[in-house]
Amino acid sequence: MNENSHNIEYREAPGRQVPLARVRNIGIMAHIDAGKTTLSERILFYSGISYRIGETHEGTATMDWMEQEQERGITITSAATTCFWRDHRINIIDTPGHVDFTAEVERSLRVLDSAVAVFCAVGGVQPQSETVWRQSRKYNVPVIAYVNKMDRVGADFSKVVNEIRDKLGATPVPLQIPCGREDQFRGVVDVLAGKMLLFKDEDHGMEIHEEPVPESMQDELRMAREYMVECLAEFDDSIMEKFLLEKEVVDDELKAAVRRTVVAGNIVPVACGSAFKNKAVQPLLDIVVDYLPSPVDVWEIRGTHPETGEALTRHAGDFQPFAALAFKIMTDPYVGKLVFFRVYSGVAKQGMTVYNPRTKKRDRLGRLLQMHANSREQREEIFSGDIAAAVGLSQITTGDTLCIREAPILLESVSFPDPVISLAVEPKSNADRDKLTNALVQLAQEDPTFRVRTDDETGQTVISAMGELHLEILLDRMKREFKVESNVGQPQVAYREKILGAAEAEGRFVRQTGGRGQFGHAIISIAPGEPGSGVVVESKVVGGRIPKEYIPAVEHGIREAAESGILAGHSLVDFSCEILDGSYHPVDSSEMAFKIAGSMALKEACRKAKVYLLEPIMKMEVNTPEEHVGDVIADLSGRRGQISEVDSREDAVTVKALVPLSEIFGYATAIRSLSRGRASFVAEPSHFEQVPQALQNEILKKSVA
Repeated sequence: MNENSHNIEYREAPGRQVPLARVRNIGIMAHIDAGKTTLSERILFYSGISYRIGETHEGTATMDWMEQEQERGITITSAATTCFWRDHRINIIDTPGHVDFTAEVERSLRVLDSAVAVFCAVGGVQPQSETVWRQSRKYNVPVIAYVNKMDRVGADFSKVVNEIRDKLGATPVPLQIPCGREDQFRGVVDVLAGKMLLFKDEDHGMEIHEEPVPESMQDELRMAREYMVECLAEFDDSIMEKFLLEKEVVDDELKAAVRRTVVAGNIVPVACGSAFKNKAVQPLLDIVVDYLPSPVDVWEIRGTHPETGEALTRHAGDFQPFAALAFKIMTDPYVGKLVFFRVYSGVAKQGMTVYNPRTKKRDRLGRLLQMHANSREQREEIFSGDIAAAVGLSQITTGDTLCIREAPILLESVSFPDPVISLAVEPKSNADRDKLTNALVQLAQEDPTFRVRTDDETGQTVISAMGELHLEILLDRMKREFKVESNVGQPQVAYREKILGAAEAEGRFVRQTGGRGQFGHAIISIAPGEPGSGVVVESKVVGGRIPKEYIPAVEHGIREAAESGILAGHSLVDFSCEILDGSYHPVDSSEMAFKIAGSMALKEACRKAKVYLLEPIMKMEVNTPEEHVGDVIADLSGRRGQISEVDSREDAVTVKALVPLSEIFGYATAIRSLSRGRASFVAEPSHFEQVPQALQNEILKKSVA
């Protein structure tokens, strides 16, 4: 796409290294252990950024730079880097696959133009594959599917393509078909070019050996090409016309149609290879360059005016008013707080003053850094479409917009799930107290799914996160990075509370202590809402029975009481509340009195409506050898699990179940014991369900004790 495609003039700054149309912002996303980081390492190697190949299992991967990542062989934090391929600049973010770190994927996809979804050729579409796919759809991010590990025993390219269609509801279009499989995998056939691309072990796959497609694969190639034309005809008028008239579609027309439909998000191109065995990584880079959108294709950046709320748009280009989104905060031991941001329009310059519409304050951009995992390169300017980090922004949090005061805009922020697991933490000594507070504040700034609160009744500091591994990593970081020694309690489930029926009640707060007293009186009604509806408070007060200036105080009291819970200190969720009536005293009434009255009214209404506990339910998938299936199912059933599916494959059986979170603490140890170390599992939050009455009584007894 060029500048003439738009009515608005599109111009680039003279200092720009690469034209904006030749920039690609991509994320690498997948289920855990599908090979994302291995693929990222190969991309850096073949594009000349790295001179040796890093391996996750050896702890030498460039993109897994944290000690915890190297020890565990998994990605925990999304790492940003830049490489060049065929005169194109590719900004890459390698995201985690473990469900506990799903926020990293969420905020990365918010600022990326496209993504490469990696699928294991044996495992196919796995639970976290579905989660990251939903996240990419949420932000309308075009995706390429890369079927990795084609060299593994049980690899099946066709099965994975079918699962992408059936499980993800996408239209997969193979641009490549594999040459061989398992230990016979040698390369790929390019469906559009009609060539076979082979890779040899001796040169680490550096040389691409082109050969004619053998006779034995000609039928497969013809069918793949026909299928491609059929899929494109469904979404592209020019291909549809030729398809109906049975005219031949030439390669250039096909290529242009593939790009149009990919950018529009209608089809998912599918490539394949083996990143670990250095086969078919370069052709994937060609697909990224040829078919994924540049910032120019993602032309309209929508937002709102921070004061008036009217819809606004910005456009890609270096001479547009500056607008960027801060999507990640990181604490660096050498430079302090690093703010990662994506420039959507205009140019970020070192030392320039930026405006934050959320805080309505100005801030100053200090040093600007182009990140390469945890190494960095200082830059004077960051151009439209680029991703970089800034030092010196003090008041910024994840999801904040950066713009200029003369042309304010509020871009869509990033939404994150609520944490589901908590534990109490305290310093081991008084000397650690201040260090612990500082560590928790910094970790909470970095990670929006990490929450810190003080329990009103016990005075304990309670930290909440997305899972056991998430908590483990955070505690490990506190010890290593912040040198904090702490005592921790047992993990606790983050329950929710919900009302069973509707009720009406009043709250009357009266204090007379000589002189001016306190008086607040409110009558409210409550009713249960749909799951996910949140807390909705409306005023129906007429005739000034409660003066307008005190209505917000009543609402504040209601919301505060809901946050601290009614039964056992867990948040009350999903209900609507109407403030119906009340009364006031011309002298003694105050905001504080009405806030307390609102809180008292809610508690009384809940007692009448009956409150029950909700517990988080996890969607689990256990992979086990066939001889241990009975033990696994019996164990899950004993944990109040509901088995939803048992799927037999060549080498293992997959058991899918819904299990309460409270029942799977320590499950990793239990499953190893059950299967002699041969089974594995993944779990992700699914929904909340009512706690059985007997269990609720036990939980309430413990909370009182």
